[in-house]
Amino acid sequence: MSFADPQSITIAGSTISLPRVSTGDGKAEYLSSDGLVKLTASNAYGRRTRRVLRVDHSKLTSDPFIPANNQKVSMSCYLVFDLPVAGYTNTQAKDVYTGFKTLYTASTDALIDKVLGGES
Repeated sequence: MSFADPQSITIAGSTISLPRVSTGDGKAEYLSSDGLVKLTASNAYGRRTRRVLRVDHSKLTSDPFIPANNQKVSMSCYLVFDLPVAGYTNTQAKDVYTGFKTLYTASTDALIDKVLGGES
């Protein structure tokens, strides 16, 4: 079963439409019209089950060494569920995720600010 098409994401107050551009064995990709934002959902099966939801973001910025030139820079942010083949129900896995989400969103994402600042 696929996600709704298109998906949308809001980054820095701007909503970006992400129509589906690719589907395949357990994988779907959604891409912005300018190609700078991509959402990927994938599932891999083997000794463990791995489920990934990933956002890749790119932008053009001035080159710090040659300010007259622009360069493309990118980052990604993703959530991975790495599960044994048996032993966790979807509800139990979601309960662990909910606890994790509560941890990192507490105090207006203070933990994320600390991680991005290099704390551990």
